Amino acid sequence: MEVSSELTQEKQGSGATAQREELKDAFGRLLNRELKRITCSNPNGSSDFIKLTVRPVEIRGRLLFQVEEFTDKQAFQKNLERDVAAGYVAGQIGTLYRNAEGFSGTASLHVMVSKKGKMTMKMRGISGEQAAGAPAKRPGSARIGAPGHEAAGRSRTGGGSGTGVPAAGGWENPCLSHNRSRNYILPEGEPVAFLVDLGVMTRDGRVVKGKYNKFRQINRFLEFIEDILPELSQERTNTILDFGCGKSYLTFAMYYYLKEVRGYPIRVTGLDLKKDVIALCSRLGEKFGFKDLQFCHGDIAGYEGADQVDMVVSLHACDTATDFALAKAVKWGAKVILSVPCCQHELNRQLENELLGPVLQYGIIKERMAALLTDGIRARLLEEAGYRTQLLEFIDMEHTPKNIMIRAVRRGKRPAESGREALLRLMEELHVEPALLRLLEQSGVCPSRPRPAYASPPVS
Repeated sequence: MEVSSELTQEKQGSGATAQREELKDAFGRLLNRELKRITCSNPNGSSDFIKLTVRPVEIRGRLLFQVEEFTDKQAFQKNLERDVAAGYVAGQIGTLYRNAEGFSGTASLHVMVSKKGKMTMKMRGISGEQAAGAPAKRPGSARIGAPGHEAAGRSRTGGGSGTGVPAAGGWENPCLSHNRSRNYILPEGEPVAFLVDLGVMTRDGRVVKGKYNKFRQINRFLEFIEDILPELSQERTNTILDFGCGKSYLTFAMYYYLKEVRGYPIRVTGLDLKKDVIALCSRLGEKFGFKDLQFCHGDIAGYEGADQVDMVVSLHACDTATDFALAKAVKWGAKVILSVPCCQHELNRQLENELLGPVLQYGIIKERMAALLTDGIRARLLEEAGYRTQLLEFIDMEHTPKNIMIRAVRRGKRPAESGREALLRLMEELHVEPALLRLLEQSGVCPSRPRPAYASPPVS
């Protein structure tokens, strides 16, 4: 049996204090051994912190709660007692963050704060037989284990790597170990059907030797997805396109996490040039029961299968294929763009500068400078198009050392004209004209400018 409560009120006067206490109490209900994760996101920009997470840890027999706060470049951790942790997290809501979500084996909590300061809190608890023993499902989720598997972290044998172990009054959270290196979104020890079929996990949830890098990559990608959840709708279907999906490990993971675990209404399309890969992925999607996931054969530049898109993903699209994907995303007004480019050959061919000439003669230096310049200019052009853009470190993609992710969230507001002028001066100094600039000019997103003498041919 599921019970729920909802509170909506303005943050003012005595109501603010009462609401803060109720929020602290709600977080306190989650802070126990059954806690899976608490995440505070959607920062209001008043500090450098962009995300906060909480997980349980056991240190010298004491149950504590590790609060981890993230900036773009660093993470800061502290281990707190239950009441202190509940008060600390509650104090961040509305002050630094507009969204919070928490899940445990007995309850879930969702908090949203509007730009006007109106706070909505929904707490759902599991009572009766479920609270006594069975693990709670996340709202809108499917059971994590594949058919025939034990539910997440509830192995009744107590054996195996990463599975739950007996504890007084129930079964212990497998994430409690203080020595655990990462609290993965899809943790080891919890079998996930599609990861088993793809050969990443064994049937008891252990990560296959030789696939651990892929496992880490999948979880790192899902962390980026988790950060942008506030941009997606929970009421209407979100259209998501994955350009250059390849074998689709990350496409399947994204679909599974958003649809099956988090319950978001989504429709995902994976696009790739290889017909055999598309046929294989289509068969796997049907096997996994992913009804709102389809795969299509086609080219990024020529894709016209959608009029409106909420999120565009482009991982490992080679050279200017990334630019076509980014330009398409901007044209559609996508709320979120996630791109990990590779093979930035275009600027490598163009890059010339008399002052840098002595070092550009070394091929490896020129290649790396061109790659960094390409992604830096892409990020700035997305800013020009009305996006808040970050360049983030991603785990190395398979077969390539490129590991920078471009994450862009639409904000509508464009920067001052002086920023564009500075960017154009930089490109002129370096003798470069990237495809993305030409594409955005052709579509009318960026104003046209006189073509420099060294300009590349128009993009078709």
